Amino acid sequence: MKKIVYWLVLPCILLAVWLLLNRSVSPSHIAIGGILALLLAWAAMPLRPLRATPKRPWVLVVLLVHVIIDIIRSNIQVARLIWLGPKSHTPGFMRIPLSLRDPHGLALLSCIITYTPGTVWAGFSEDKGLLTLHILDLKDQQYWIDLVQQRYERPLKEIFE
Repeated sequence: MKKIVYWLVLPCILLAVWLLLNRSVSPSHIAIGGILALLLAWAAMPLRPLRATPKRPWVLVVLLVHVIIDIIRSNIQVARLIWLGPKSHTPGFMRIPLSLRDPHGLALLSCIITYTPGTVWAGFSEDKGLLTLHILDLKDQQYWIDLVQQRYERPLKEIFE
């Protein structure tokens, strides 16, 4: 039963996107979208040999709220830096040690960091577990280490490991 529900997640998302793009929930759009969603999901199955099974999905909801709040705060800070000019900030690279090893968790962490204005995922060393970040306003390195490890990495470990 769990496998069937897991297999239907992607088709449901694709069907919802189809209906949103067409701005219609008519029976014909539902039928065409459902058929396309099932066919595309079936065709995509061999492309994902490694499956993700989140262990604590409610932690994912809390993480999503934190990410949205951080993105809003970061947008405001970046806007301030732009208005104040180039002399008001010091960009730089830094390395953060990570203990997260799940590829799905690392991919989600890279998306979170890159989506947040002012930060860019610049690299990851798998053998050493070091994340390289480029930060637009790098004043306090310990702040960024705590932010990534406590606010993002810890919940991702709960979800995926």
